[in-house]
Amino acid sequence: MPEGKPEEPNQQHLEKLAKDLIREQRTMTLATCRENVAWAAPVYYVFLRSAFYFFSDPASRHIIEALESGQASGAIHGAAAGWREIRGIQMTGGVNALSLGLESAEVIGVYLKKFQFTKDFFSSGVALNLDAFTSRFKVKLYKFNPTLVYYLDNSLRFGFRERVML
Repeated sequence: MPEGKPEEPNQQHLEKLAKDLIREQRTMTLATCRENVAWAAPVYYVFLRSAFYFFSDPASRHIIEALESGQASGAIHGAAAGWREIRGIQMTGGVNALSLGLESAEVIGVYLKKFQFTKDFFSSGVALNLDAFTSRFKVKLYKFNPTLVYYLDNSLRFGFRERVML
């Protein structure tokens, strides 16, 4: 490669980097707004088929605001000791509640694999399904569907930010 400006990574490579980061991390910051007052809440998530799934209290501020407005934004990033290590995902989209069904059953299976400590909150022999989570924690299962996603990576160059598809 000639000297000068480094070659920008292609879209496929950026999408792989973004998905790798999503798989490596465990928490997403979900941001909402009401009457020009912003709010942000961290949630444990699992990523499945281009969507993020998480449990939350239906009375929590981020859920009420996301459902009322039809909008939310999300951010995922790892720890960074220096500017070259900053990598992240910025997203906007919508949140909706899931009910019993195949999708929620699949998500709970993925969730239990990623967050194995969750099983410790249940008695042995209890079927770990959506009803069990709802009863035990007074939560509902939600899905964040991103409609716009950007991948940021200062290891590629300072301020690198590119739109990606998940």
